[in-house]
Amino acid sequence: MLSVGGVEHVYLAVGSTDLRRSIDGLAALVSQSFHLDPFSPSLFVFCNRRRDKLKILVWDHNGFWLCYRRLERGRFRWPSQGTGALRVSRRQLQWLLDGLEMEQRQAHPQVRVRTVI
Repeated sequence: MLSVGGVEHVYLAVGSTDLRRSIDGLAALVSQSFHLDPFSPSLFVFCNRRRDKLKILVWDHNGFWLCYRRLERGRFRWPSQGTGALRVSRRQLQWLLDGLEMEQRQAHPQVRVRTVI
């Protein structure tokens, strides 16, 4: 079962990606174009030109997971300005998957609790 508990970073491939690429093609894109390690504890998210399909690539112990999502209606609010990989939070990815903008001005800020010993 796919577990994203150990994921440290989330990267979006800005603009559109040819989703006919398989695991090897997407891993090569991560490595060669983005200069990132596809074997790192990270999610790499790709979107097609019409913004209605996503692929998520993640390394898990001894192999890659490739998750595919297709919307029946609507579009993802995918960042199109610039090139390369955009680092976002897991919370921003969830907003994006839910059809929202990645910047939610009315959202409560995340609180980090400091433990005092």
